[in-house]
Amino acid sequence: MEVNGNNSKGGLFLQYRPVLIALIAGICAIICVSIFTGNVIQYKKNAGGTGITATGSASVDFESDLVVWRGSFSVQGDTPRIAYSSIKKDGEIVKSYLRDNGVTDDEMVLSSVSISPTYTSQYDEEGRYLGDIQSGYELTQSMTVTSQDIDKVELISRDISNLIESGVELQSNLPEYYYTKLDELKLDLITKATANAKERIDLVASGCGAQTDQLLTASLGVFQITATNSGTESYSYGGSFNTSSRFKTANITVRLNYSVK
Repeated sequence: MEVNGNNSKGGLFLQYRPVLIALIAGICAIICVSIFTGNVIQYKKNAGGTGITATGSASVDFESDLVVWRGSFSVQGDTPRIAYSSIKKDGEIVKSYLRDNGVTDDEMVLSSVSISPTYTSQYDEEGRYLGDIQSGYELTQSMTVTSQDIDKVELISRDISNLIESGVELQSNLPEYYYTKLDELKLDLITKATANAKERIDLVASGCGAQTDQLLTASLGVFQITATNSGTESYSYGGSFNTSSRFKTANITVRLNYSVK
């Protein structure tokens, strides 16, 4: 009996068909897994919010180069005219005192005079409150000294006894200290904080056997200025700006996120 060759081959194919299908399916699965795994790794390397993230910081101690000293004085009088004459005299005494202590006219400013009525409470013979009646007027004038000679202004603000002896009751505020080159200082700190963050990222990547690739995100922290060596002053979420201390410390942070390869 003659056996057809085509039928023999067809039977052989049918016999091993399940094996071939399983083999092909296995190869396809391996290829898919490889592609998927490669895509996941690539995603982790390059997708935003992944990779290596580090926060760098930089700080510097500096001395203020500008001082602002504020104060005010008030007088009372039965009429606005009498009160104004009195406060005008006091204003001249204040300016003379400042000039005698080395403050130039460009460094001092006396504001316009504000006026408000004063009242006296009335009571009957039995102590019952009857109401208030106007008794006169109070005039107030503010004074501001702005100077880069901090030592001079500090000395004047601490000793106003001559003004008090002259009859001027100056309400003196504490000096406020500022820095006129703050923008330059900020840029320098940002540069240093950025370098510090990148150095940390490179260190972590090297420890993991990887290399940094592309910068994905960068964010700048708030700028903090506090009193130098202050143990009680804390950072603020919105940034702090100390004006009460002549000697200050500035701090800023930079957060970087890099992909790796």
